[in-house]
Amino acid sequence: MAREKNALRGHYVQAYVPGVDTPVDTDWLELAKYISSISDDTQEETEDTAFYDGDGTPETSVISVAGAYSVEGQYDPTDEAQELIAGLKYKTGEGRKVYHKIVSADGTKEWMARATVTAIVAGSGDASAYETFSCNIRFDTIPTEGVPTP
Repeated sequence: MAREKNALRGHYVQAYVPGVDTPVDTDWLELAKYISSISDDTQEETEDTAFYDGDGTPETSVISVAGAYSVEGQYDPTDEAQELIAGLKYKTGEGRKVYHKIVSADGTKEWMARATVTAIVAGSGDASAYETFSCNIRFDTIPTEGVPTP
């Protein structure tokens, strides 16, 4: 089994158009330039229940899954993906929505859905350091799994 570097996994964003579930397939902006870390912050809600047809040991059921990713790096205001997200900082509601697509490191699978961007930082830090960039991108629904298009 081959191991793949995290840098080969692609995270793409696109401006959300209210009421449109399927984004334009050619307008993706990759979150990559000066991004040093993307962490999986997926949250699961579970419920433990014991049943009489078992031995009384609780079974765990996953009630919901909210896929989320935390992005960290250095801020570049000329990078289109970073600027799309930076432009959402002072917006609320649908103003914080994007389409988010992830392509696996081996390029064989992709996941896509509308998402909400929170905790946006586009320019912060010590005087002697480069400006920081960070945000959290959380899918609003279970993403659709597919095969990446070239």
